[in-house]
Amino acid sequence: MKKNESSMTSLVSAFVRAYHSKNDSPKIFDDFLAEEFISQEEFKSISKSMIDGIPFFNQEIAHKWKENPEEILKWIVQVQLSPTPLARAAYCEKVLLHEQKLGVKQYVILGAGLDTFAFRYPESENSLAIYELDHPATQKMKQQRINDNKLHVPGNIHFIPTDFTDTFSYKSLTDQGFANNKTFFSLLGVSYYLTKEQNKNLIYHLFTNVPSGSSIVFDYADETLFTEKGKYNRVDNMVKMAAASGEPMKSSFTFTEIEKMLESAGLLVYEHLTPTKINEQFFSNRTDYLTAFETIHYIHAVKK
Repeated sequence: MKKNESSMTSLVSAFVRAYHSKNDSPKIFDDFLAEEFISQEEFKSISKSMIDGIPFFNQEIAHKWKENPEEILKWIVQVQLSPTPLARAAYCEKVLLHEQKLGVKQYVILGAGLDTFAFRYPESENSLAIYELDHPATQKMKQQRINDNKLHVPGNIHFIPTDFTDTFSYKSLTDQGFANNKTFFSLLGVSYYLTKEQNKNLIYHLFTNVPSGSSIVFDYADETLFTEKGKYNRVDNMVKMAAASGEPMKSSFTFTEIEKMLESAGLLVYEHLTPTKINEQFFSNRTDYLTAFETIHYIHAVKK
C-alpha cells in the first residue's frame, strides 16, 4: 500500500458517508460527523472528479444528464461508491451495540480510516476501549483533522499504526492497555486487498489472545468477483479502479473457504449476509439508485 493511497481511500469513504448524511433519505447509516473529517474543498474536488469521470462509469448516463451534474454525482455515488461502505458500517455497528450488551469491553477497528464511532458514541468512553488500527499515513491525516476541527478526543480511543500485510502482533495493543477481555473486531473494506493467506493469518492471530465469545464482523468478495459485471458494470468498474490506483483486489472466496478459514482460527459463522439478504435488510423500498453490491457478503463470526 502506497503512502498516499490509503489516505485517498479513507477520504472517499468519508465523502460518501457525508454525502449520504446530507442528501439521502431514508438513511442507511447516518454518519453525521463524517463532514468534520473532510474539508469543503475536498468534498467539492471529489465531487468534480466523479462528475468529470462519468464517461468511464456509464456513457448513457453521461449523455442523459449532461446538463445536470448534481444528478450525475448522485448516480455515481449511489450506484458505484456508497452501497457497500454504508450497509457494512450499519451492519457492523448494529452487531457491536448488541455485543456491548453481552459484555464486550474492547473494540478493535482494523482499517479504521476516518471512522467516527468513538466520536458519535461519547457515552462509551467509560465502558469500551477502542483501538483504531491503520496505515501510519492515514492515522496522521486523521489526527491532523481532529486537531484542525478542535474535536474532543475521547479518552478510550487508541491509535495503532499497522501494516496488515505483516504478521499481526498484539504488542502494540497491549502497550496501550489491551487485555484478555471479550473483544469485538471489525475488518471492513480490507479483505479484498490481502491475499487469501494474509487473510487467514490475520484472522488466526487476531483470535489467539482473546477469550471465547469474542467476535468479528468483516466483508468479503465471493468467487464471482473477477467475472461478475454487476449492475451498470459496477463490479467490473470497482476492480478496474482498484487496479488503476495501485491497490489491486487480490482475493475472493467461496463460502466454504470462508468457513474453513474461520474454523482454523477457532471461529464459527454466527451470521452470513448474502447480497440478496443485504438488499432486503438495508435497501428495500427505496426510490433512489441505492442497491446492495453484487459479490459482496458480510460475516459475523464468533470464537468458540
